[in-house]
Amino acid sequence: MSSLHTESHLISRIGWLRAAVLGANDGIVSTASLIVGVASASTGSSQALVAGVAGLVAGAMSMAAGEYVSVSSQSDTENADLDRERLELATQPESEREELANIYVNRGVSPDLARQVADQLMAKDALAAHAHDELGISEMTTARPIQAALTSAASFAIGAAMPLAMVLLAPAHLLVWTVSAASLLFLALLGAIGAKAGGANVMKATLRVTFWGAFAMAVTAGIGALVGSAI
Repeated sequence: MSSLHTESHLISRIGWLRAAVLGANDGIVSTASLIVGVASASTGSSQALVAGVAGLVAGAMSMAAGEYVSVSSQSDTENADLDRERLELATQPESEREELANIYVNRGVSPDLARQVADQLMAKDALAAHAHDELGISEMTTARPIQAALTSAASFAIGAAMPLAMVLLAPAHLLVWTVSAASLLFLALLGAIGAKAGGANVMKATLRVTFWGAFAMAVTAGIGALVGSAI
């Protein structure tokens, strides 16, 4: 008796997961670094709070605009390739069929079977067959500019809100250490969640984001302290 074998793959999450992790990570690191840098250069927490809020708003808008432009460029390239493929299918169907069959032959399929597969796939949806196997474009990996922009902006704002909350809770004389320690914990948690959602190694991802977050904050705090002592 045969049983139905079902598999759950995580590649379909790659678009929104990349944007979400990048946005939240950038939100935590950039806002925490900004707060730590300002706090190292001044004694009051109000300046750090204002800088953090400004960083949150500017960063979220920058992430949204940047992601939209970047992913739109990818989408434009995909659409241009698809338009070119439509034209070739309309004017050179036999050449396109042979091209698709050769792709399967190069993957190890026998020539006769490769031609049969190409014929059947092109009879169902020629453009989809060529988009997937010739161009590497599929439903799971296709560019979605608006989704990427909204995900990045929202995740940045959520990430930036975490160190900002510490400014409100921490005493002024412990602001640098409190924001730094809390932000590293947030980064570690983000790394673990992102790795878990993507099926990656949790420890490796956690250590990676924590290390680079600590490095960024240390450099910014050092520069802030130097500037503060100079002025």
